[in-house]
Amino acid sequence: MLCRVFSIVVASALLGVAAQAHHSISAVYDDTQRVTIEGVVTQFQFVNPHPLVVMDVKDGAGNAQQWRLEMDTHRELADIGFTSETLKPGERLVIIGSRARRQPQSLYIRRLERPSDGFAYEQVGNSPRLITPASRPSTGPQH
Repeated sequence: MLCRVFSIVVASALLGVAAQAHHSISAVYDDTQRVTIEGVVTQFQFVNPHPLVVMDVKDGAGNAQQWRLEMDTHRELADIGFTSETLKPGERLVIIGSRARRQPQSLYIRRLERPSDGFAYEQVGNSPRLITPASRPSTGPQH
């Protein structure tokens, strides 16, 4: 009986730590403070629970500033086709995101565009969506 009580206490403690580690997006990021930045990927970390993009973004004086950009959950991104190879260092991205409440130069990505090939990712409600060049409707003349 004592072993069972001990197991329940340990399991409850571990669940509390896991719940605390996974934060509420609205508690960390302010959706009323959306900004657009453009920069170059220095790192893409396809990790749990939320993948991260690290980018160099030039300020008004032309100096590179490092920005930390958080994405939707690893599982949801993997389900729509993201892999550790989706974003690579050196790629130029345009990001629209919600500013962090307390961390400067940090965003939660709402839309990501890679102009070099037309790839895009966006949050639609609570779900992510990929837009690839092949899935875009044709804008050319119809025959």
